[in-house]
Amino acid sequence: QVQLVESGGGLVQAGGSLRLSCATSGRTFVGSYAMGWFRQAPGKEREFVAAINWSGGNTYYADLVKGRFTISRDNAKRTVYLQMNSLKPEDTAAYYCALVRGSGDPLKYDTTSYDYWGQGTQVTVSS
Repeated sequence: QVQLVESGGGLVQAGGSLRLSCATSGRTFVGSYAMGWFRQAPGKEREFVAAINWSGGNTYYADLVKGRFTISRDNAKRTVYLQMNSLKPEDTAAYYCALVRGSGDPLKYDTTSYDYWGQGTQVTVSS
């Protein structure tokens, strides 16, 4: 079984920054896997934020976060990151990381494509 554990969430003022981390553990894949970040606000559906392929050379962002968020990964540490800058109150949500087996090319932005999910970390942006 694979476990994904998010960390780094919290309360921040509008315009501030946070860096989320997602550490993978458990069963080791023989092969590659892509990672994604999603978020879900109260009363709304879970939505795509960003994705990154196995090598880290290909990334994809939702329009709402493009230019403000950056996804990256460190395969040696089995960790993916989401650097969030210029945060807005509308970024408030629970943030989830997800894993899909394979190189990740083309990158996936639908929730049904991902095989494993973390429990989420809360991000709250105050105005």
